[in-house]
Amino acid sequence: MDHEASLDYLQLALTAGVGVVLIERLLERFGSPTAVLAASPAQLCEVPGVSVAVSRNIRSPQSRTLAEQTLESCQAGGIDILMPHHDAFPRLLKEIADTPSLLFVRGTLLAQDELSLAIVGTRTASHYGRSQAARFANSLSRAGLTIVSGLARGIDAAAHTGAIEAGGRTIAVLGSGVHDIYPPQHAELAERIVGCGALVSEMPPGTKPKSGMFPRRNRLISGLCIGTLVIEAPERSGALITARLAAEQGRDVFAMPGLVTSPAARGCHKLIRDGAILVQDPEDVIEALGPLAQEVDIGLGQTVRSPRELQLNEQETAVLQSIQLEPTDVNSVIAASGLPVSRVLSTLSVLEMRKLIRRISGNVVQRV
Repeated sequence: MDHEASLDYLQLALTAGVGVVLIERLLERFGSPTAVLAASPAQLCEVPGVSVAVSRNIRSPQSRTLAEQTLESCQAGGIDILMPHHDAFPRLLKEIADTPSLLFVRGTLLAQDELSLAIVGTRTASHYGRSQAARFANSLSRAGLTIVSGLARGIDAAAHTGAIEAGGRTIAVLGSGVHDIYPPQHAELAERIVGCGALVSEMPPGTKPKSGMFPRRNRLISGLCIGTLVIEAPERSGALITARLAAEQGRDVFAMPGLVTSPAARGCHKLIRDGAILVQDPEDVIEALGPLAQEVDIGLGQTVRSPRELQLNEQETAVLQSIQLEPTDVNSVIAASGLPVSRVLSTLSVLEMRKLIRRISGNVVQRV
């Protein structure tokens, strides 16, 4: 889209009551955002879900003014506006039932962020809970996963900090505008996150935090990730909402057990009872994560099809990267990897045991 068409889409997306599903219906009916805005109220009301009030909002001068002000504010504040048709819009978010029509991003989203894990839990975390959140985030960041959380006190803050201290990437999903940090005490942490990841929100700049926004933003935390880990949560906790949404989105749910006498562990125990994967160490998470829907480019010519590949050493990675999705002759693997024959053969056996490749015949292998 050109500048004017993007502004038209922005106007649609900011119009009260117009979600991404309704926008898709409007675009299917009229062809472009510009054509939608040029349609008469009667024509707009022919689209299922468009009421008279919504049609008026779509065409109102106030909606155009809001779009223009939002665009100017983002340009001045270093905020990127991502729309679902943009290449940089997270692919995993396009797969959820309630895809956001807009994302406001301060910082940088990378292709490798498709390998993300949400770490969430209670704001009133114990010292033990915070230390475990930092431990998991630190170790999983070093393995190559991006850590996603909500910048809240307690488990969220510990997870972001653990990822940063590991030199990894982390993303904070906010229930407010990306310059309206809540809690205010996390303003410095937010700036650190911008330096090694991103602050993300579907709310336009200037939106102040309200309690009702946080449950809704939880779907984005889980939606950005291939799995969600709950570290510490009581029976009534926003983290349990995130875990439920992750399950509904078809993503893995993990929970760390705690003391049976601790109220802060009861939510995790309930999740485990209901089918969440019990984890004690970061390695448990990587081992349990299922295969990716499509391979992820993590840079330097390396692609990953399963999080378990992150645990491979340099030699194992070189051999795996030399194997194609179609049947590949072992001699081709030897030539492409540049390793001695004996090392390639022994490594193939290791990769086969780890179920990262399959042997088609004696001299032909295939990446799973």
